[in-house]
Amino acid sequence: MAKTVVVTGLGATTPLGGDVPSTWEGALAGKSGVRTLDNDWAEKHGITSNFAGQVAVKPEEVLSRPETKRMDPSAQMAIVATREAWKDAGEPEVDPARLGVVVSSGIGGVWTLLNAWDTVQEKGAARVRPMTVPMLMPNSPAAYVELELGAKAGAHAPVSACASGAEAIGMAYKMIVDGRAEVAVAGGTEAATHPVTIASFGAMHALSTRNDDPAGASRPYDVTRDGFVMGEGSGILVLESEEHAKARGAHIYARLSGVGMSADAHHIAAPEPTGEGQTRAMTFGLDDAGLTTADVCHVNAHATSTVVGDMIEARAIAGLMGSRASEVLLSATKSMTGHLLGGAGAVESVFTIKALAERLAPPTINVTEPDPELEVDLVRDKPRELPEGDIAAINNSFGFGGHNVALVFTNA
Repeated sequence: MAKTVVVTGLGATTPLGGDVPSTWEGALAGKSGVRTLDNDWAEKHGITSNFAGQVAVKPEEVLSRPETKRMDPSAQMAIVATREAWKDAGEPEVDPARLGVVVSSGIGGVWTLLNAWDTVQEKGAARVRPMTVPMLMPNSPAAYVELELGAKAGAHAPVSACASGAEAIGMAYKMIVDGRAEVAVAGGTEAATHPVTIASFGAMHALSTRNDDPAGASRPYDVTRDGFVMGEGSGILVLESEEHAKARGAHIYARLSGVGMSADAHHIAAPEPTGEGQTRAMTFGLDDAGLTTADVCHVNAHATSTVVGDMIEARAIAGLMGSRASEVLLSATKSMTGHLLGGAGAVESVFTIKALAERLAPPTINVTEPDPELEVDLVRDKPRELPEGDIAAINNSFGFGGHNVALVFTNA
């Protein structure tokens, strides 16, 4: 009989707050974590977007100096979120051989890599720090979390662009279902607010250029949306087999009941225009959970605020839900955090779990003129109540390369 997987710990550091309580409070209040960057990148380099969703609490304010010196910011943020999640879970006692880690980053240690290149050019190869490679590796956050907790069941770092954090959670789920672990720490992290990445996304015409209104720039489903907003941060979940969690009397937030994944095989960056792959991922997730669309009352959408991508997903959700489309409450929380890339699916999983636990769907902000094609009930400006009883919520994450992940959570 397959094991039931539950969520017993949550951790986050985001543009809305340095932990889960402040992040969730900011989300329910409809707060924007997007601000004008305090630097001269736009003027100096000709970068067209001078704003981003940077973390509200810098890792160096939380971690010791030796820790920050040996970790890229992406790993620093993952450790901050991990410590909160592990403590929130009650620091479960578990055989290290039965404890797994899956923590992803879409881009990895970009700050470390590019700072090292600057050092080579300006000071010579002899001045490059010996820890450069361990810091820039995309698996570095997973490795540091594994070392932090002494996890020996496996430490993994699937990289699937903006679906990375969600895919990590899905892999951790499988570790428990397949019997390799009793407890798994999973999520995603990203610290890529760097002139190179902002310039590169800008060159693709993927970023909003609403420089005169940073807080209003991320506006999923609004007819005036003009691109996504860079964000950074980390979200971490502690997953356990239900048997293990109940045996130790753990607080259970929700169940991770199903995971669906698919690929578009269409384009290296653009989503497949019919949303067929996204629909398959959601369908696989519901099938894995043994649920139907009738059980779904809430979707935390990938919804990045791009002109094309938002409505492809919206049509996929509406098509899947059929006659119930107008009954499903849709939240697009990137409107408040910006797009955390590899950390997005994990932080949005935290939002989805909190929504189920508190029966409140967080709002989507900045939508003054909803796209007329939108058929799903968009939660705007203020949170909305979710129904009582047994309910399910889907967290969608889609990444460059056509990676689609749908996580299906149900109430505890």
